[in-house]
Amino acid sequence: QEALAESGGGFVQPGGSLRLSCVASVRIFGIFIMRWYRQAPGKERELVASILHTGTRNYADSVKGRFTISRDDSKKTAYLQMNSLKPEDTAVYYCNAFSSYGGTFDFWGQGTQVTVSS
Repeated sequence: QEALAESGGGFVQPGGSLRLSCVASVRIFGIFIMRWYRQAPGKERELVASILHTGTRNYADSVKGRFTISRDDSKKTAYLQMNSLKPEDTAVYYCNAFSSYGGTFDFWGQGTQVTVSS
């Protein structure tokens, strides 16, 4: 059964860094667009970053220059390197795998909490 498992969240002070990982239990990882979303308390879920199998990346304006999304297809894993963290980055971060190749596949992880506070 397909599934995504996130890890790497935690508590960090402003200016600190964290690296999130998302391991995908899917047959063919390369057909998926990998995305990271986040949802802060009382707010809607927002797209943070995405990466295609070609390596093309996109970022929300609020994280450009601070966050880096990457993927290792040999490990079926996506990453989100978060630097210069701010209190407003506090949220539950979710990994998403989406593909329309041969059907529609849309998988979500369980989420990992990131808290930035002094």
